[in-house]
Amino acid sequence: MVDVPTYLSRLGLRAEPPSAPALAALHRAHAERIAYTTLDIHLGRTTRVDPHESADRVARLGRGGYCYHVNGALSALLSALGYDVRWHLGGVQGRGVPSPVGANGNHLVLTVHGLPTPKCPAGVWFVDVGLGDGLHAPVPLAPGPFRQGPYDLHLDRSDAEPDGWRLTHAPIGSFEGMDFRAKEAVPADFAQMHEELSTSPTSGFVRTLTAQRRHVAGADILRGLTLTTVTATGQARREVTNREEWWGMLTGLFNIGIDDVTTAERATVWDRVRASHESWVAGGRR
Repeated sequence: MVDVPTYLSRLGLRAEPPSAPALAALHRAHAERIAYTTLDIHLGRTTRVDPHESADRVARLGRGGYCYHVNGALSALLSALGYDVRWHLGGVQGRGVPSPVGANGNHLVLTVHGLPTPKCPAGVWFVDVGLGDGLHAPVPLAPGPFRQGPYDLHLDRSDAEPDGWRLTHAPIGSFEGMDFRAKEAVPADFAQMHEELSTSPTSGFVRTLTAQRRHVAGADILRGLTLTTVTATGQARREVTNREEWWGMLTGLFNIGIDDVTTAERATVWDRVRASHESWVAGGRR
């Protein structure tokens, strides 16, 4: 069961019947208040691709996770509120990757059905709060460009996935694009990739602690000790090398709940992140 009142309280919203405007409000609030983060990996916490487990972590702790968790949690909340929400296998193509990876399961995508509007006559919406600096609000699942904050994005049919879709990010975005299948998926479809992403020493999630959130003006992105703020005026970066400021940023700017994180765990995480950052800087990769 999803603790709907507590979850909605985290989002600053009240329950209301399913509608396109209500869906948009839920999506925006989720993107702004529930951070995309790999903190649990760096705490050594084991998580599953389980929408109800993820929803409980959001409601009880105020902590999200990466795509399987934040999109999974949102799907559980939407279902509890009466929305027709469906899972899809996706695959994110990172910057520098020469071609789409196809729907390899490294990303969970949501669609919501049955909400027609003049803007979306088919009533099918592309919903995704698990791309970090991706969507701020849902968009109709239909080909065409759209702009959200400083990002110019494009949704079109996928060349990598028959009958699938392709989201192309803006040039200033953190990834090249993402392809996903039209066919519905289930949690088991993501289990093997989740194991790899959350435990493999070659995984970027394991190597670098990140926290990201979208907002109407752009995005805030923390990777290690480097904070990047993206707005219409450009990108600003700075290093956060003070331990108290860094943890305060996680709980403040990114609204990440850490009430269950002990003092010893905080010290261990900080030491690892700082050491990784110093090694990165020493390698000339500022």
